[in-house]
Parts: sequence; C-alpha cells; structure tokens
Amino acid sequence: MIRPATSADVPVIVNLIRALADYEKLAHAVVLSEADLHEHLFGATRYAEVLLAEEAGTVVGFALFFHNYSTFRAKPGIYLEDLVVFPESRGKGHGKALLATLAKLAVERDCARVEWSVLNWNEPAIAFYKSLGARPMDEWSVYRLTDEALTKLASS
Repeated sequence: MIRPATSADVPVIVNLIRALADYEKLAHAVVLSEADLHEHLFGATRYAEVLLAEEAGTVVGFALFFHNYSTFRAKPGIYLEDLVVFPESRGKGHGKALLATLAKLAVERDCARVEWSVLNWNEPAIAFYKSLGARPMDEWSVYRLTDEALTKLASS
C-alpha cells in the first residue's frame, strides 16, 4: 500500500533517509534533524512531500519529492529527491508502486515530467529505472553549490 506521510511518520522517514545514505556510502553526509525535517515537510511552508510504502502495516520504503518547473514546456514537474525500500523488502514491487503513484500525481497535477538523479555505480537502480521506460539525460551534468561556495556567492 502507498500512502502520503503524516507528521507522525517523521522518525521512520529519518530511518529511511539513513538507510539510503548507508546504501549510497554517504552516511557521513547525513546531518539532518528530525525537527528540521518535520518543519520542512509539515510546517507552514512545505518544501517537499513524502509517499510511504507499507507492507502488513509496516513502512518499508519512501519517495521524497517536490515540484520544479519546465520553462520550455511551461508546466510544473516533479523532482524525486529520494527513493528507497529497506533491503529486506526489495523485489516485492514497492519501488515500482511508489514510482507509479508519483507518476499518477504528476499526471493529476498536469506536470510535464518526473526527474531524478542516480549514482553512476548503482546498476540495479539504473536497470530498474530503464525497465520502467526512464531514460538517462547523458547530455546534462548536475552542478551544486553548498557550504562555503554557497555562502561566498551569496555574499558577493
């Protein structure tokens, strides 16, 4: 079953984020707080939304996403920031169900596309996404400003 997250789900969302970071070998980069996550998901300004996958009443996976915008299409889109299913629950269709629900939301919201990034070494995920009809955007590179570079540019 796929359902929208509620504020009571924040602790399990944090666990899922940490599980994803472990899988991606990025656990050292996780510095989130439950309070910040709660505020950004359920506060006055909601920056992202979460769908949860459940099996027998237990949360086994999630998709965290937010809207972006395509100027070329003059339509909103959905950016999938994180998708993970706990290892013991993989291979049961939860990931596909999460993506199918996200696709339904995109269609209902008149979005032009759903996009996400995947680590180049994550062959199982790449194969899964391609099996759904997704295609890589090889002609594009992701750039990011964080920490000192972000602060420096902001103060210039």
